Formats: sequence, C-alpha cells, structure tokens
Amino acid sequence: MKQSAWRQMTGPEMWMGLFALALTLSLTMAEHMDQREALQTSPVLHRHKREWLWNNLYVEEERPTDKQYYLGKLKSTKSGDRTHYVIEGDGANTIFKVDEKGHIYVAERLDREVKSKYHLRAKLFDTSNNLVEKVEEFVILVTDINDNDPVGTKVIEVTATDADDPTTANGELAYTLLEGGDFFNIDSTTGIITTKYENLDRETQSSYVVVVQAQDLRGLKQGGTATTSVTIAVSDINDNIATFTKSSYVFSVKEDMKRGQRIDTIVLEDRDEIQNKDPIVTIEPPSDIFEMERSQTKDGNLMLKQDNPVIKAQVTIQVLDVDEQPEFSKSIYNFNVIEEMMVNNIGVVSARDPDKANKAIRYSIEDKNSPIGINPVTGQLFTVRKLDRELVANHMFQVKAKEEPNGLESFVNVNILVIDINDNKPELSIEEIFVCENDMAGMVIGTISATDKDDHLPAFSFTLVKPNGNFSVIDNNDNTSNIVLKHGGFSLEDSRDYVIEIGISDGGRPPMSSITSLPIKVCRCDNKRIHTQCKAAQLKMGVGVYTLIPILCILTILVIVILIAMRKRHQKDALVTLGKSEIHEQLVTYDEEGGGEMDTNGYDVSILTSARNDGSMSMRQGPSLYAMVKKPPTACKGDMAVMIEVKKDEADHDRDGIPYDTLHIYGYEGPESLAGSLSSLDSSSTGSSLDYDFLNDWGPRFRTLAELYGVDGSEGSDSLY
Repeated sequence: MKQSAWRQMTGPEMWMGLFALALTLSLTMAEHMDQREALQTSPVLHRHKREWLWNNLYVEEERPTDKQYYLGKLKSTKSGDRTHYVIEGDGANTIFKVDEKGHIYVAERLDREVKSKYHLRAKLFDTSNNLVEKVEEFVILVTDINDNDPVGTKVIEVTATDADDPTTANGELAYTLLEGGDFFNIDSTTGIITTKYENLDRETQSSYVVVVQAQDLRGLKQGGTATTSVTIAVSDINDNIATFTKSSYVFSVKEDMKRGQRIDTIVLEDRDEIQNKDPIVTIEPPSDIFEMERSQTKDGNLMLKQDNPVIKAQVTIQVLDVDEQPEFSKSIYNFNVIEEMMVNNIGVVSARDPDKANKAIRYSIEDKNSPIGINPVTGQLFTVRKLDRELVANHMFQVKAKEEPNGLESFVNVNILVIDINDNKPELSIEEIFVCENDMAGMVIGTISATDKDDHLPAFSFTLVKPNGNFSVIDNNDNTSNIVLKHGGFSLEDSRDYVIEIGISDGGRPPMSSITSLPIKVCRCDNKRIHTQCKAAQLKMGVGVYTLIPILCILTILVIVILIAMRKRHQKDALVTLGKSEIHEQLVTYDEEGGGEMDTNGYDVSILTSARNDGSMSMRQGPSLYAMVKKPPTACKGDMAVMIEVKKDEADHDRDGIPYDTLHIYGYEGPESLAGSLSSLDSSSTGSSLDYDFLNDWGPRFRTLAELYGVDGSEGSDSLY
C-alpha cells in the first residue's frame, strides 16, 4: 500500500504492508582524533533571523603569493547591487582582502605552525554605509603541509658483539644502514635507529624492513662486517576521518515496526584500524521518528525512535529579551605607542549594549598603576606617563565596560606594543687589552665591540677621540674594531700608563654616541703571546658633581666624628694627668714626729714651694692656693674662723683648684681644742697648771718638746725607750 508523505495516518491500516521512505541524512561525524581539534557547533537562539550563508574557509599554508589568489565568497540573502562587504578581525585587509561582491583573496604566505586559524567578522553595508545585516563571525582554517624538518624518534637499538679486544680498534664497531635509509637513520656508535621524518603514514605503508651492517675497525673498509634485518611495524593512530560510502541512502520501513528496532545500517569507511575508528553519527536536523546508533563494527544503525503515529502542530517560540553584558567590537585590542612620547590618542576601545535599551557605556582601566589612561565616555586611550621600551616592551591590561548607571559589565584585554626609538648610548664591550713587550708595529692587540639597549640593527663605528702616538683604531665595518700598535718597544719597567679614549656611534636615527676610556696594560709574554706578568694600567676616571656631593658629605661627617673622639680622648688624658699630679703632690712624707714650732726639719716645705712655682697644682694662671694661705701676723680668736670661711667659699667656687683639705695649717689652734695653744710665746714652764710629764713616755723624739715645757728628763730614765 502506497501512502502520501503528507497524509494524516490515524488507523491501524496505516501500518499494514510496506512503505518506502526516502531520507536525506546529513551526518556529522566528529572523531576523538589524536592531536586534532574538534570543531563543534550547537544551536543558538537569536531574536533576528540570520541571512549569512557560508561555511568555514580553508587555505593551504606556504602557498606562494606572487599575486593574491581567490579563496572563497561571503554570501548573504540581503546582498545586491547597492550593497558592499567589509571584513574585520585577524588579518583583515592585510592577509585577507574582500571586494564589494564578497570575494575573499589571500595576499600573504601563511604558516600553520605560527597560526592555524583566523577569526574574522563580516559586515554588509548599503550605499549610505548603513548596516544591512548584523555582524557575523567566520573562520579561515590553515591546512598543513609537510614543510618542517623531521624530529628523529627512537625506534629500536641494535647491538653487535666482537670477540676482539674492545679497547682496541679491532673491537670497535660502527653501524650503517644498507637498506631503509630513505625513512630511517642509525647512530654509527650506539646502533640506535630513529625516524628520518616526523610522521610515518601507516595507511600508505604499514611496515618497513631495514638492513643493518656492523663493521669493526671503526667502520674502515678493512674491517670485518655482519648484517641483520630489522622489520619495523608502524602503529596506527586515529588520523583519518570516517566517510560515507554513498552520497544518499533509501530504506524501507514496515509500518508495524516497533520502537528501538534497527531499520538498516549505514556503512562508514575509515582507513584507520577498527580500534581507532570512533565516529559519531547523527541526523541533522534532529528527527522525532528516527535516530542513529553506532553498531559493533562502528558503523551507523538507523533506528526507529517511536512506533506511534506522528501528529504535527506548529509551535511558535518567542524569545524574550534578557539583560546582556556589553559587547566589545573586538575580542582583543592591539595598539602601538612610540616610547618617550606623550600620546593623547592611542586608539579607541568601543563596546555597546546588545539589549534593546542600548544603555550608555562607561569605560575604565582596572590596573590603577597602568601607564595608560582611558576616556570614560569615548573609550579613547592615552598615555599617563612616558613609556620606556627598555624597561617594559609590552603593556597588557584590561578595560572594563559598564552599563550606566549600575548595569552589567564586561572586560577586554588591551595590548600596547612600545615602539623603540634610538635613545640609549652605545656601550663598549671588551674584557681586557694588553700589549706585550715583544709586540711589534702593526700587531693587533685586541678587538673591541659594543652593545646597545635599543632595538635596531647595530651599525657601530669606532674612532679615537684624541690622536695617540702608540695605538690606532681600525674599524672592521662589522660592528667591531681592532686596536693596532703603531710601534713596538714597550717595557714593563716603564712607569707610564696607557689609556685611550674610544668614541662609539650607533648609527641610529638620531645617532647616539659615547666616549669610553680604555686602559691598556703592559705585560711580559711568552712566544704564544700569553702574558706571565703585567703592570696594571691606571684608568683615569672623572667624578661628576652628583657623585662628588655625597662623597664630600661623608668625608665631612668622618672629620667631625674624628675631632669629637680626639677631644674626648684629650679630656680623658688631662683628667688622668691631673689625678696623677694630685696624688704626687699629696704624698708628703712625715717620717718623724714633729717637735713643735722649733722643729724645722719635720716637714719638707720645698714640695709645696715647687708646686707653687711650676704651677702643677693649679689648672689656671694666677697665684696658687698655697701662696694665698698665709699665717696672719697676729692671731686672735675669731679671726681664724673668718679666714677659714673665706677660703672655704673660694674653694667651693673654684672649679680648677686643688681640694682644700690637702692644706694643713697649724698657725692657730681652734677654741675647742683641749690642748690649747702649742706656741711657746703664750706658755711657760712655771705658769702652766698642766702636767707634761707624759711627753717623756713618748720617747726620744719628743724629748726636746718635754724640755721646753720644763719636764725633767732624768725622771724618765726608766723609760722603755
């Protein structure tokens, strides 16, 4: 029974007999392939219908571009005679160019190992430059060719033995390949076999046979040889895409077939081995009646998804607007800025609100220390401070776009490449230069070169700043120069030092130059010009003002510290000296007991006299304290007390004087003394009521004193002394 494809089927008779079903299957196969990227697409809901019509475009790497060649075409249902195409993104309008009709051309040679895919965006404008269709992205993929030298992979190591002595050439073996050298190499010493190419294709040749020869005498023709065969099998990897064996299929389905039953099998062809065959087969667009499953042989089984009649109804899905983040016009922004310049307009970062509200966008830079600023309204970038390429050659930061007043936000990376200018002086690069005593005229005693922090091709030139009678500089025109002797006869005994001033120019725009003093040592050398003894050259160096100022400050501080230390040391020594003189002056020897006023030998008053004359007892000019203490011509009670108070007051206010208690004055006894006056003028032996017999008991030293006071010496004849 034949049924119409669009007839409603409501009765059990619908499933009687057979009906022919013609299916057009769009099968998307994605394999988990080694070292390949899987491109997947997923359905996305959009509020507006897309009118762009294209697939991914492919271009072969390393294709010559003597003139640009055609790649493909952009298509849109809205294109016409009054529209034109514009592309943006990776390589737009440089590598890839498009004309008004949408034809894309390739203008430069591509390298897949550098960049394997290019993301671009297409726009369609009318004659008034109004956007006809919303921007759409597409990808240009670069296909690979065999354009890289192989990296040898170890396959196997062969080993041969020789009964000869292995420490002699008779036992040393060398390995070579007699066959198989087109695809493999062998290490002549270790016997390790490696691949000559990066990838071997198993589908082209699954195995190789190589013949290895081992030869002693290190591989010389006279050596003995032995050969062996090595079979190398190429292991399979999943590097081939499964394909259909037909372009279309027609299957018959019984109307009483149950759900889950297999309708038929779609055989898939894969050049890889079965264990590496891993296809995924789907129906596009998805069907409510049929589905695909993978068979045990990894082919596609067409399965019945449901066994009930299909009743169709039209469903309209309305996509509601939700608040979305701002969208930047580019995924990343790249700008160039010349170093050491303030730039007000580096470029513009732009974003928009994709929602219907189309809110205003405010821009900011997250990094507060960034040398780049941004206009918060227009998104225009500018420099906050000058950039120095020698410090940082590339500045990467994020720009934030936020919907006003307090909406959603998004971020984009901005890369600033600092363009170099010639702003650094060249620097001399040399280890040491010396001249030997036996060097002759014309001898090249050294070669000098230079370095430059700037990023440009070096074009250094070298000159002598001042003419020199001993040396000359010969420019080699290869960024080096030779130091050449004008004459010989240098001597290590010569006290002179040799220094030449080298002028260097870097040849940039504008050119920068520098002057460097180069010391040259005089050495005693052997016949091979290897020095055995040298006299170091004195490098005359100038000191700048900014270097001299801190040096002078440090020297001044050191001088002050030294003076303070010396003064403290001097004061300490003075005090020590004073202390010693005081001790010396106060040590007066009283070997014998005094005999009163008539005893003139009991005290050595010359010490006090010498102390007064040489001034050692006083720290200042003027009369000494001893000179000012004189016995008054007449003494009476009360006068001594007044004199003592005056002297005590003078001593209290005299910081440099000798302590007062070192002076002992016996001119007048105090009123509280029990002994009374010792003067012979005021006492006599007859008028005194005191008994001085005890003086006889003091021994011979006090005999004279006892006689003065009328004591009979005979009475003391029984004295112990």
